[in-house]
Amino acid sequence: MIIRDIIQVIEAFAPLSYQESYDNAGLIFGSGDTEVKGVLLTLDATEAVLDEALEKGCNLVIAHHPIVFGGLKKINGKNYVERVAIKAIKNDIAVYAAHTNLDNVRAGVSAMMAGRLNLKNTRVLAPKRELLRKLFTFAPAADAEIVRQALFEAGAGHIGKYSECSFYHDGTGTFKGAPDTDPYVGKPGERHLEGEIKIEVIFPAHLEGQVIRAMLQHHPYEEVAYDVVKLENEWAEVGSGLVGSLPEAMEEMDFLRLVKEQFKTGCVRYTPLRGKKVQKVAVCGGAGSFLLKKAIAAGADAYVSADFKYHEFFDAENQLIIADVGHFESEQFAVELFYHILTENFRNFAPLKSTISTNPVNYL
Repeated sequence: MIIRDIIQVIEAFAPLSYQESYDNAGLIFGSGDTEVKGVLLTLDATEAVLDEALEKGCNLVIAHHPIVFGGLKKINGKNYVERVAIKAIKNDIAVYAAHTNLDNVRAGVSAMMAGRLNLKNTRVLAPKRELLRKLFTFAPAADAEIVRQALFEAGAGHIGKYSECSFYHDGTGTFKGAPDTDPYVGKPGERHLEGEIKIEVIFPAHLEGQVIRAMLQHHPYEEVAYDVVKLENEWAEVGSGLVGSLPEAMEEMDFLRLVKEQFKTGCVRYTPLRGKKVQKVAVCGGAGSFLLKKAIAAGADAYVSADFKYHEFFDAENQLIIADVGHFESEQFAVELFYHILTENFRNFAPLKSTISTNPVNYL
């Protein structure tokens, strides 16, 4: 097994196209063609984690946070990022990161948080736009089902919990082939009218290549007419944060104690209590203040996230309780998520979870 095999599995779950524009997810150091000797899973690829990888014979470190966010102009070891880069390259340790792409997946980091609180009937709090495409193509009536089935098998046709979604429309197509063509129907040099079916399907943008290849492979025409259109629709399955409901409403302090226990944090910073029970809860891993208005609009009684600044706590406006558990604490379960993805796809391979806490924040 090579590193690329593992990357393909992770990116099938969390495609790189889902990451935010500022992010740097992907293979940061190393080559995808390198044979995998061992994999170490962590939240942060620190120097201590690389030392642990060396000790345990792992040549691939998979982290949630990218160790490199911006360009490095010099690599001389003057800071921890440069020292990690030097150590990784010197010791042939590949470092891979799945960050906001893992955050934005419906079953990603926020889903791990929701699971710790046993939230039910969850939905994405802020669905992303422009990640869907629509394909229009035209096929002879006798071949339309073959083309449509190929598109479904390539990943097209999913809308929410429904699969194999498409639209058919009868019509008549015209074409005239050049003298050197070999048309499926008609004769070269003569205009031909053919009863055709117009096929429409939606697909995720990152699958465009394989969807188009499947169409071309199974379409009978020598030249295939088709259009791909970018959609502005929100995609309910991809985006930031989740909102759901507790099995039963809880008193506010009981809920905050549950949060402290489940996220194993030394401190929960929270806004004034409202004197109302908590049932609907929003969650977001990492710095989540940007979703506060979305959480309020969703009718959440509490919002569990991290990295709120002093003045941002005022923005709750007594409409919900902000529960800031800390950045590390909100994302710590990413390691469990990586472990699940890999063990489900590689049954005879056991990745290792780092035993090092990379949390730079301590509590007294």
